[in-house]
Amino acid sequence: MKKTKCILAAAMLALGGCHSIDNWDNDARGNFDALWTIIDEHYCFLDDKGIDWDATGAEYRSRIKDNMSMSDLFDVCSGMLDCLEDGHVNLSSPFAVSYYRKWWSDYPQNFDWRLIQEHYLDFDYTSGGGLSYKELPGKVGYVRYESFAYSMGESFLDAMFMNFKECNGLIIDVRDNGGGDITRVKQLVSRFLEERILGGSISHKTGPAHDAFSSPYEYYYDPQMNHVRWLRKVVVLTNRSTFSAANTFVAVMKTLPRVRIVGDRTGGGSGMPFSSELPCGWGVRFSACPVYDPEGKLTEWGVEPSEGCKIDMDPEAAYNGHDTILDFAISLLAE
Repeated sequence: MKKTKCILAAAMLALGGCHSIDNWDNDARGNFDALWTIIDEHYCFLDDKGIDWDATGAEYRSRIKDNMSMSDLFDVCSGMLDCLEDGHVNLSSPFAVSYYRKWWSDYPQNFDWRLIQEHYLDFDYTSGGGLSYKELPGKVGYVRYESFAYSMGESFLDAMFMNFKECNGLIIDVRDNGGGDITRVKQLVSRFLEERILGGSISHKTGPAHDAFSSPYEYYYDPQMNHVRWLRKVVVLTNRSTFSAANTFVAVMKTLPRVRIVGDRTGGGSGMPFSSELPCGWGVRFSACPVYDPEGKLTEWGVEPSEGCKIDMDPEAAYNGHDTILDFAISLLAE
């Protein structure tokens, strides 16, 4: 049952006002209703995804029983959250964490790091800060960035780009990069810029209504003038497991004139996550602020490859030591 308390502070008494705070019973129904309300008032993609959250709540609320186990309650709650189809949405308890996987699990993986290490890098490459790199035959630089959760040192980036000074093109492989710190997107993108560019925009919720958002706030990226930059051709490799901050990186890079995106559509994940808590102590994480690409479009559903550059890995070729996505990228840079 939802209860409401009216809290009167001294200053508010002077103004004759009060502030309403929602409290929830710490039982199965109270925890469920708290979770439903948190998403109803703060999740940012309900309208964009065409989700009838009232109907969803009614469907799953009918499964709540008196004295049901915490494990059964968790299953009902996580099932409801799966309806959001969002990899940024998690319910965390002491015994389990819910996670929506279908944004990548229903698609080809299109990446095999062992294959690349063995057949392209000969297990001989430089690594640091989540980056692995080597010059490939044909004067092509190859860089894999494992995760934006890893910090990149500016000196390390300088050394990496200097190592490719004789190369005609560069491959940035962000397949299986699940995201991380969005500020590192700015750090990496700045190495490919000649002038300031619009990076995108972000809005925040201004009220409980599903369409209550602030005007988009634009943010910009500036070229890194004090460090080594790369102003030649670039190919960015993507798959469905390219998510969150990595998805943002691809969206921005796609707007640059010398860059092509090769592989599969990214996994999306353009909402900035926020965390809250249920009465029982379970944590819930969800997308709270929509992030738009430089063209003002949502990339929650992913970023498509450049025209003519959608390609999957061929299983037979992979068995014989060839990554057809990487081979395609190499051929583009040889043009």
